[in-house]
Formats: sequence, C-alpha cells, structure tokens
Amino acid sequence: MTEPLLKIDSLKVWFPVSSGLWAQLFKAQEYVKAVDGVSFELNRGEILGLAGESGCGKTSTAFTVLSLNAPSSGHVWFEGKDLHAFKDEELKNYRKKVQIIFQDPYQSLNPRFKVLGSVAEPLVIHGVKDPKERMDRTLGALLSAGLCPPEDYLERYPHELSGGQRQRIAIARGIVLNPSLLVADEPSSMLDVSVRAGILNLLKRYAKEDRVAILYISHDLGTIRYICDRTAIMYLGRIVEMGATEKVITDPVHPYTRALIDSVPEINPALKRPVADLLGRFIEQERPPFGCRFYPRCTRRIDRCFHEEPELAPISEGHEAACFRYG
Repeated sequence: MTEPLLKIDSLKVWFPVSSGLWAQLFKAQEYVKAVDGVSFELNRGEILGLAGESGCGKTSTAFTVLSLNAPSSGHVWFEGKDLHAFKDEELKNYRKKVQIIFQDPYQSLNPRFKVLGSVAEPLVIHGVKDPKERMDRTLGALLSAGLCPPEDYLERYPHELSGGQRQRIAIARGIVLNPSLLVADEPSSMLDVSVRAGILNLLKRYAKEDRVAILYISHDLGTIRYICDRTAIMYLGRIVEMGATEKVITDPVHPYTRALIDSVPEINPALKRPVADLLGRFIEQERPPFGCRFYPRCTRRIDRCFHEEPELAPISEGHEAACFRYG
C-alpha cells in the first residue's frame, strides 16, 4: 500500500484563554479547543476538502500542517516523517514542499511589489541564485496559472490587476517552488462567480497532472463538491463525517452534515429543501459540552449522546461518521 503524503494523527491545537489575576490564581486554565483530535490522510494527486462553519477548526488544522501553529498533542507526518521533530534546515526544506494560497487576493500580495518580485520571492528565499533560472521559473509559474503571455504581467503592480488575475498570481507564487502539497484556504470565496470556475479548474488540473496533493479549506459545499475527491466535515474542532465527496454530499449521515447541506440555497423553488431542524445555538469552543459536542443542537439525539463522545466509525466503504445512530 502506498504511503500517504500527509498523515494527521489525533491532532489537538488548544489556545489558552486570557483571564484576570484572580482567575489565574484560583481557576484552572481554560482553552479554546480549536482542533481537538483530528485524524486524516492525504495522498499525492488527491484533493481533500475540509468543510464546516466559521470557527470549526479547519483553518487552524491547515495552519498546523503549515507549521504556523504548534500542536498541543498529536502528530503531523509528512513523507513518513514527524513534522514537529524537524530541525531548522529540515523545516525550511519542508516549507519549500508545502505552500499556501490565501483567501484574499487583495491582501495576500504586497502592494509595493511588482508581479515579478512577488512570484520570484520564494525562489530567492530558498536559494535560487541564478537570475535566468529565477526568471524562467517565474514565467513558467505564471503560464501554468493561466496568465498568458506571462511577460505582460511581470512589471504590473497588484492594483493594476483584477481579482481573478491577483488570485492567479497568488497561485503562481504557490507553485513556483514545485511543492508536493498545496494548502488552499478558501481561494475562490473572494472572487466573482464568473471567475471561480477558472480558478477551481486550474487547481484540479494542477493536482491531476502534477500529482500535487491539495488540502482545500472552504465553507462552500458547492465548490467542495466540484473540486474535491474526498471531504471531511468539521464541527467544534473534530471531524464528524468523512468520505468520498459525492457520497458525503448526496447521502449524508451525520445530522450536522445534513444541516449544512439543507442550508445551501436552492435556485429552483420547486426543489426547495426543508429548513435545517436544529436546536439551541452554537456552543463556545472553550466550553464544549460533555459527550457529543453536537448534542445541544441535534434533534436526533439519544441519552448515550449526552454521556459519550462518538468516534469516527465506518458506515460503508470509505465513508465514516461520528454518530451513535449509525456507528
């Protein structure tokens, strides 16, 4: 069996909550449990979607993969090696292999840098000293990102580009080092609908043709369904359902996944979905309930849900859910 490129094992990322002196002296430290026991694998050439509401932990998971957050416990394995055992030189080499595309193309590019400077900067940082090689690789990345002819963009500033062009510049900067893993943090959410398909097709082509693994972060189930091979649904720091994207979207098992899908607007009134049937409200992450953390909002809960927290369990081949009704 082929070893996965990326393996996340029981990952937890907890952030301490600031408190006053009295609380510090007499109360136990409280934490925001942004990621609270996440495990998954990602193979070369595969696109895995992490989906969920804002605050579910998907971006914190991605930032830990990028080594921008330190894990509280658990492991991130890359090419069979534990990321957080890496020394300085190993970490620099890792960051050469793992790149990110940020959400907002209007803020992720330095307004004082021309396109040439922005795209070539990773090459400079990672020791590509030959100016001709830097130029050739920069032009190649721009061309791969769909900017043609690439020479026309080198001397432009970000304010001279459209939103779609800016995001293509950001993608070019992400692929110029030929990474093995690309983290895409909602790369199309700030773009017009007419531009999104081009960006998503570009990422799909890059994954399939160059065998690059992509961790795709989004709250938009429409783009998740379009681009991702597999999807993991997150709620309050944990994965509650995971499987082949089409299976998760068309045959959801976990009540939270069903509620997410029911919340997607339907253009055709005749096909209008029922309003998601949820109880209560979103629970603060620093004080998750006992047992299943979806218990306070679930209409299908049973007594066991209050006392125990369900783990991901197989529902069918390649499809898992953390729900006692189906585990």
